[in-house]
Order: sequence, then structure tokens, then C-alpha cells
Amino acid sequence: MFLEKSTNNPSLGRGWIEVIVGSMFSGKTEELIRRLTRARIAKQKVEIFKPEIDKRYDEINVVSHNENSIRSIPVQSSSQILLYIDGMDVVGIDEAQFLDADLPEVCNYIANQGIRVVVAGLDMDFLGKPFGPIPALMATAEYVTKVHAICMRCGDLAHYSHRTSASEKLVLLGEMDIYEPLCRKCYTEKK
Repeated sequence: MFLEKSTNNPSLGRGWIEVIVGSMFSGKTEELIRRLTRARIAKQKVEIFKPEIDKRYDEINVVSHNENSIRSIPVQSSSQILLYIDGMDVVGIDEAQFLDADLPEVCNYIANQGIRVVVAGLDMDFLGKPFGPIPALMATAEYVTKVHAICMRCGDLAHYSHRTSASEKLVLLGEMDIYEPLCRKCYTEKK
């Protein structure tokens, strides 16, 4: 669908994909904002996107748990991102697990246009299973960074997003009121 390469882009082939993954409260968004801010300092043209569904902190801006923020464009589908990439050097995408299955193809298309793509998202859902388009995106990315939270039970590195609510819905937006990061041992004990 998006696999065609533009023939009039001189930087064709110099793009790449970076994926930042981890549990909730692991610093994914903070790292995404840091990378995009550095690109802007380097005078690169940057655009950032987030799923329209994510309005936890702000309807427009991407906001980290540390309250750092960066302006973004909310989108309903990954293909909408393509409407805004012309002239960009770097494209950022936050909470990518909430986007559709076309995201890996969209990101590869963008990278093939010579654009750096930086994506942040949960790699696993609350059941500990691969989440949405993230696993396929990780498979094609040049760089994958896994960040960890701290287990709320024992203090070890956490990589599970344990849901404390009884809801079984796959997508349930929330914060510390609904989720807690847990290590493997504590997560398994809670199950």
C-alpha cells in the first residue's frame, strides 16, 4: 500500500526507524520528547503524532508523566501521518500501540523517504502479550530501545504493566489509579 519509493527525494534511503518500548511508567514518552527536542535543537524539521484516543494529559500535546510536553497532531489512523511528512526530517509517534496494523508499513514508507522515524509505545498489554502493531514495528526497526520502570512491589526492574482494575477491556486508558509496573516475579504472583 505505501511501499512505493519517491524518486524525487535526494535523501532517499537515509531514513531509519527507532522504537522505544517498555511498560507503563518506564520513561518511553520522556525519551521520545528528549530525542525530538534534540532534533529541533539541531535545526531539523520535526513533526510528532499521537493517537486521537489518548487525551489523558492533553488533547493536543504529548505529555510525559514528568509533565514535559511537546506539540503534536492527534490522528485517528496511521495513514493520516502521511499527510504531514512532506519536508520533515524527523517524525515522532507516541502511544503507537493504539494505532492500527498499518503502522509498520507507514513507518517503513516514511523511512524510505529519507526521514528518521522515532516511535514510542507499550510492547505488551496488561495480559503480558505483544501489543498492537509494536512487535511488527520492532522487527523492521533499525534501533530498538527497551526502557524499564521500577517494580512497585519489590523495587526490581519492571517490564509488565499490571492492571489493578477489574476491567478486561484491552484498551483502558489510565495512570497509577489503574496500572502499576511490576517485575516478572511480582507480575506472575499477581496472576
